[in-house]
Amino acid sequence: MSALFLSQLTLSHFRSHKRAKLDLDGRPVAIFGPNGAGKTNILEAVSILSPGRGLRRASSEDMTRRPEALGWKVTADLTSLNQHHEIEAWSENGASRQTKIDGKAAAQVALGRIGRVLWLIPAMDRLWIEGAEGRRRFLDRATLSFEPLHAEAVLTYEKAMRERNRLLKDMVRDAHWYAALERQMADAGAQIHRNRSDALLMLANAQAATQSGFPAALLDLTHADPACDAPDDPDALLAAFSANRHRDMAAGRTLIGPHRADLGAIYEAKDVSAKDCSTGEQKALLISLILANARALAQDFGAPPILLLDEVAAHLDAARRAALYDEITALGAQAFMTGTERNLFEDLGARAQYVEVNDHDSQSNANLVE
Repeated sequence: MSALFLSQLTLSHFRSHKRAKLDLDGRPVAIFGPNGAGKTNILEAVSILSPGRGLRRASSEDMTRRPEALGWKVTADLTSLNQHHEIEAWSENGASRQTKIDGKAAAQVALGRIGRVLWLIPAMDRLWIEGAEGRRRFLDRATLSFEPLHAEAVLTYEKAMRERNRLLKDMVRDAHWYAALERQMADAGAQIHRNRSDALLMLANAQAATQSGFPAALLDLTHADPACDAPDDPDALLAAFSANRHRDMAAGRTLIGPHRADLGAIYEAKDVSAKDCSTGEQKALLISLILANARALAQDFGAPPILLLDEVAAHLDAARRAALYDEITALGAQAFMTGTERNLFEDLGARAQYVEVNDHDSQSNANLVE
């Protein structure tokens, strides 16, 4: 199997890092240091080398180092499927993020064609007990990892829906105003549903095919208010939008469609809904899904993705930590992991590179250590 990894990563005026440069060799990367030193900032820098807004969903302005506020830049050398790429991402004075691949300007979606990045951060720990929006975002990140064009379908759908919602709020009753918008929503919405369903099937197959130290989750795609009997059929979805227009007008917004979907999960071994599991079990299910996503991508894309696991070791007992490290190294993934103490990663031994991050205001506060 081919490899996917960063061989060099440079941060300039990014968050807390005035300048940091890491030379990497493809092994997992254990990043340790005190809270507030900037460990997660390194993971965020890697996350913006993929389509989307990054693991914090932050604006370009928020990523710039203070007090200089000059803008920021992240550069990386990426080896992917036996090819080498130079990636640049930057923002000047808070302007929108720009991207270059191999010296040429590129759209963000192009990053998904040459690499794959998955992440798990502490903010996701409440995924199963909070609102559906976070679970949709989690599912769409997984879907995007398999199908980079999924992002375009989502953007098309959301743009058309915003326009439709504006008409609904203004109580516009002329059907001609809705026709083109609902056609766009139906075409994009059906594609979104198909992409999500395909992603769930890949995750299920990856979990079923592998013995893991983490519990398997049975996943399903549900809708609070089903749009129609065939949500993957554009014509059926179009008819549903038209039929529901009167109810939507009363509410002032679109009440049916893929934006109302939810991700359900069952702890398979116990036949218990994820929302009713203990905090530790919920975390284990999340890790299981990230690992399943990574295994599925290794087959689908041809190389395991880059993994970003923020503070993951601190919430696992020693046996689970060892199991996680074994699965990551067996997969051959370059995983960037953070923790406050180096000893959290002792089971990795020589299988990993180690980066110490301090909170001193120096030229570089992230250094590779033996």
